[in-house]
Amino acid sequence: MSRKDTSERAEPAGAPLQQFAEVAEAISATTKKLEKSALLGNYFKELIDADLARAARYFAGHQFALSDSRTTNVGGSITSEALCQATGFSLEDLAPRFVRLGDAGETAYEAVKEANHGVQLPTITLAETESIITRLSETRGTRNKIALLATVLHQASPLEAKYLVKLLASDLRIGLKEGLVEDAIARCFARPLPDVAHANMLLGDIGEAAVRARNSDLRGIEMRLFHPIKFMLATPAADLSDVARTMPAEFFVEDKFDGIRAQAHAQDERVSIYSRTMDEITHRFPELIEPLRSLPTDVVIDGEIVPAKGERILPFSELQKRLGRKTIGKDLMSEVPVILVAYDLLYAEGRVLINQSLEERREILNRLVPRQGTVRLSIAKTFKEVAPLDDEFTNSRGRGNEGLMIKSPDSLYKPGRRGRDWLKLKRPIATLDVVVTAVEVGHGKRRHLLSDYTFAVRRSEESNELLNIGKAYSGLRDVELAELTEWFQAHTLQEFEHGRVRLVEPRIVIEVTFDRVQESKRHKSGYALRFPRIVRVRTDKNPEDVDTLDIVRRLVDSNDTPSPVLSR
Repeated sequence: MSRKDTSERAEPAGAPLQQFAEVAEAISATTKKLEKSALLGNYFKELIDADLARAARYFAGHQFALSDSRTTNVGGSITSEALCQATGFSLEDLAPRFVRLGDAGETAYEAVKEANHGVQLPTITLAETESIITRLSETRGTRNKIALLATVLHQASPLEAKYLVKLLASDLRIGLKEGLVEDAIARCFARPLPDVAHANMLLGDIGEAAVRARNSDLRGIEMRLFHPIKFMLATPAADLSDVARTMPAEFFVEDKFDGIRAQAHAQDERVSIYSRTMDEITHRFPELIEPLRSLPTDVVIDGEIVPAKGERILPFSELQKRLGRKTIGKDLMSEVPVILVAYDLLYAEGRVLINQSLEERREILNRLVPRQGTVRLSIAKTFKEVAPLDDEFTNSRGRGNEGLMIKSPDSLYKPGRRGRDWLKLKRPIATLDVVVTAVEVGHGKRRHLLSDYTFAVRRSEESNELLNIGKAYSGLRDVELAELTEWFQAHTLQEFEHGRVRLVEPRIVIEVTFDRVQESKRHKSGYALRFPRIVRVRTDKNPEDVDTLDIVRRLVDSNDTPSPVLSR
C-alpha cells in the first residue's frame, strides 16, 4: 500500500498523527491528573469534529468505537515482522531493544529513528491513521497484514511509528484511562462530567460523545444495545466488622459465584453476551441464547455464567473446558452445562436503570427473570446484622460458591467503578491475579509444551509497568497448556535458547496461590512468591486488572497466609 492509496481513502487534510503523539508524550511526562486533563483539553479544542472523535477514541485506547465490533488482529509477532521489514533490522537485532525498553512502541521509535537516521518527515494524519487501522481489519492473512504495516512504518517518522504501534496494541501506556479522557472532554467543553460519562456509556463511542459535548448535544441520547457497558466492581471486605461499618441498617446478601462475569444484551431476536474484558462470548454459550431471547422485553442483564447441573454448582475447572473453544459441540454442552445467574439489570422496558437504586432494579428483574432454568434469578436475602454472615458464608461454600456479595439496596450502578456499596467476602486463600510475561518449555511429559510461566504484578493503580514476582509450573491441565502454548507461540516477542524460553506479550492473566510472600532481589518487584501454583486462567480479566505491588506489600506486612476470612 502506498501513501497515495491511504490518502485516497482518508480525508484530504486534518490533524497530524505527529501532533497527537507529541501531546501523548507530554501527558506521559506528568503524573498529575489535572495536568493530563488540561493537555488533552487544549488539544481537543483545536480539532475539527472528525479528528476530535478519532483522537478521543485513540487516547481512550480504542482502535474503533466500543459499539464497533471490528478488530485488527495485529499481535506482537505481526508488529515485530513488519518492523523488521520496514527498518532492515532482524528479530535478533530488535529483541534486546524490547527487553531493555519493555514497550513495543518505544522499540519501534528507536528502530525507525536509527534506520532512517531520524530524517523522515511526519506526514500521517489522524484520518490516514483511521484508514490504516480499517485496512488492517479488512486484510486477511498474516503475510498481507505484515506487508501493509511494514509499508506504513517504512514511511513513518519515529514518533508516528511509536504511536501507530501503541494504537495497534490498544495500550498507549501514558498513564491515561478512559475516565480521564471523559474528564478532559467535560472540562474543555464546559459540560458536566456525569453527562459526558453517561453519553459515552449509552453510545458506546467516546469519540461521538466528545463531538456531542462540543455541540451541546448530550441530552436525549437513546441507549444503543450490543456494545459492552463497563461493569460495576466490588471491594474486598476485610472481615465482618468492615461490613458492619460500611453497610446500612438493612443490606442484601447473595452467593458469590465462581464463574465468569457476563453482560447479556437481548433485543427482539438478537442476543449478545459480553465478558468483563468487553469481548463477545455468545458463541461459547449457545444454550443461553434462546432463554434470553424469550424474555418479555429488551434487556441488559449483569450476571455470572457458572457450570451447573440442576441446583448443583460445578467447579470452575469444569467451565474452563469451554473457555477458549471456537466451537461448542453438543457433547461438550452436555458434559459441562452452564447457567446464567442474573443479579442486576442495567436496561429494561425501554429505560436505562443505572441511576435507579439496586432495590428498584431488583424489583424489575424479579418480574422478568425466572427463579429456575438456564437463565435464572440470583437469590438476594435481606440481613440486618452481620453476625449471621458467618453461617451464610459457610453455606455458600457448601453450595459450591466462592463466598458472599454484600450490597447496599440504595446503590446506583456505577459502570467501571469500584466502591464500597458492594463488598465481597471470598474464599479463605491468599491469591493474586498476575499476568504472564515469559514462558519456558516444560520437562518430562510436558517437554513439548510451554508450561513454566513467569508472571508479574503492576507497579501501582496509576502505572501499568509490570514487575515480575514469580514463576509457576503447576496447576493447569495438559489440554489447557496445549491451547496456551499455541497462543504463546503466536505472541512471542523474543526467543532464547533456541525457543525454549520466550518473552511473550503480557496479555494472559492467571490467578495464583502460594505459601507466602518474601523479599527477593531476584525479581524487579523486590518480592517473590513461595511455592506458587496456578489456580486458573482469568479469561475474564485484562492485564490492567491484575493486582498491584501495594497489594503484595500488604500481604508481606500482614504475613498473610491462608486463614479464615470471617474469623479475623
